[in-house]
Amino acid sequence: MQLFYDPAIAPPRHTLGEEESHHCIRVLRLGEGDELHATDGRGTLYRCRIAKADARCCEVEVVAAQPDFEPLPYRLTMAVAPTKNADRFEWFLEKATEVGVTAIVPLETERSERRVFKPQRGEKVITAAMKQSLKAYRPVLEPLTPLHELLAAPFRGRKFIAHCAEARTEAGKAYLPATFRPGEAALILIGPEGDFSPEEIDRALARGFEEITLGTQRLRTETAAVAATVMVAVANHRPNK
Repeated sequence: MQLFYDPAIAPPRHTLGEEESHHCIRVLRLGEGDELHATDGRGTLYRCRIAKADARCCEVEVVAAQPDFEPLPYRLTMAVAPTKNADRFEWFLEKATEVGVTAIVPLETERSERRVFKPQRGEKVITAAMKQSLKAYRPVLEPLTPLHELLAAPFRGRKFIAHCAEARTEAGKAYLPATFRPGEAALILIGPEGDFSPEEIDRALARGFEEITLGTQRLRTETAAVAATVMVAVANHRPNK
């Protein structure tokens, strides 16, 4: 299945944007009468037939619509400090989209090495990964958000902070796969290369965040973020006994 993305698509007929039209007609060499699939990124998968094969404005007729196509059985928000090397953060965006994530928040912290985040490239990476992995739900990419603002914002679900320091609570740091419960909503904080400061960890714990570990290995920021995303996905797809 070849998947196209257009957030404005709706029955009965729709004209794809210039980029998607070019890919459809010039790259894939589809023509009138050929079928393709498209999504609005909000969960609906459309089966379409090409009515006008134009590389600038390809017009399609919606043949069938399937709402709620393969939704995630959980809600996961990953708040991650962008890496100094932009390619590494884009790698995380791509892999998190493929594995399954609801929203991504670029996080500004005390020790952040990147304090400017341009979302245009990140949006393209997410769109490409969504299409390649045949998903009908497109993750939301939030603007760069200071940690103190995120800590103060309401969140309905469990909140976790992964850090490399010694545990700061009597309960200690729980191993994410062992504490996460399938089907629940989660917000996970991943810090910069220099980790969260002790003060940031304390503020997060005071706001109801649970401190967690991702294992005994020391991970780069982008690796830790992908590992956490995978752990949540695996916890939600355990086979029934």
